[in-house]
Amino acid sequence: MALNLSQKQEVVAELAEVAAKAHSLVAAEYAGTTVSQMTAMRKKARESGVFLKVVKNTLAARAVAGTEFEVVQDALVGPLLYAFSLEEPGAAGRVIKEFAKTNDKLIAKVVSVEGKLLPAAHVDVLASLPTRQEALAMLARVLIEPIAMFARAAKAVADQQGGSDVVAAEEAPVEA
Repeated sequence: MALNLSQKQEVVAELAEVAAKAHSLVAAEYAGTTVSQMTAMRKKARESGVFLKVVKNTLAARAVAGTEFEVVQDALVGPLLYAFSLEEPGAAGRVIKEFAKTNDKLIAKVVSVEGKLLPAAHVDVLASLPTRQEALAMLARVLIEPIAMFARAAKAVADQQGGSDVVAAEEAPVEA
């Protein structure tokens, strides 16, 4: 269905707004993908904080102009599905990679992160990035490790000097 000028302007404005807030972009060829597969992918994308849209490449090129994804304009060739990660950089890569496993017709063609155009093979690298929660857990582990090492060293010294009975007595609950 052909769009009139005002509809095209709405699509470009919507995509430009999303591109301005997005962390990463993955564009993939989707030709041959069934409607049920696309519906499942859209559902998973919404749950993952990914904006998924099929638009003409000329409209997408206009939408990303002036954003960090401007570098992809020359690479937009063929029928493409655009996946913008809104919450975390790796989300779009994970959605595309997950559905590409079961659908050989879905092929990543363009990957862009932080204003850089990356080869399509980098979709695996993007998909392997930790989620926000995983990154926070890793940071907490790194921050708490020196304290845990000190506690283990102090316990080892106490055990070596025979002070483990004293430590155990201090930790015992006091009855009132």
